[in-house]
This record gives sequence, C-alpha cells and structure tokens, in this order.
Amino acid sequence: VQLVESGGGLVQPGGSLRLSCAASASFFSINDMGWHRQAPGKERELVARIFTAGNTNVADSVKGRFTISRDNAKNTVYLQMNSLKPEDTAVYYCNAAILGARYWGQGTQVIVSS
Repeated sequence: VQLVESGGGLVQPGGSLRLSCAASASFFSINDMGWHRQAPGKERELVARIFTAGNTNVADSVKGRFTISRDNAKNTVYLQMNSLKPEDTAVYYCNAAILGARYWGQGTQVIVSS
C-alpha cells in the first residue's frame, strides 16, 4: 500500500493550505485514513481522521480550523487547513488503517511563519 502526500509548504500565519493523500488501496479496504503531525522535539499526534462510515476524529487544537474530507472515487483524503498558526508547524504524515495494519506516508512539511 502506498500513500502519496502533497500540498505542504510555507504559509504566513492566518493563511491556508490543503494537504492531499492518495492511497493505492481501495477505500473499501480502509478502516480509517487521516493525518498525524510531528513538530520538532515533540511526539507525533493525531490531527484528524475519517472512518469508512464518514465520521471523523479531529484534535481539539485544530477544531474549527481544519477540515478532513475524502473523495472515494480517487481514494484520496484531504485536509483543509485554515487560520494557520505558527504552532501548526510540523511534518504532517498521512496514514491509513487497512486490514489490521497501519500504513504511513513519507510526510510533508508545513511551516507557518511570517
């Protein structure tokens, strides 16, 4: 299973970015799919994920600013990030739970700085 991420970059505080993650597996085999992030010197943490039924988990620190969605036809999950803050700076990792195993992408860097 491959997860291909895109959409990271440098943005000013208050700006927006959209991350994409395309899976090589069909969504029908995916239990959940989403994003974690890891900032320098910190542990990896859940940002948001979406389950097969469409329900989501979103971290309190990004609620109201980040939205996770998916396109079943493209086996792709999106993370729309608005009102970005410097503390959102991190490497964002796409991941998916498929048939009892969790797969991870390579990560994409997001830097929020003026």
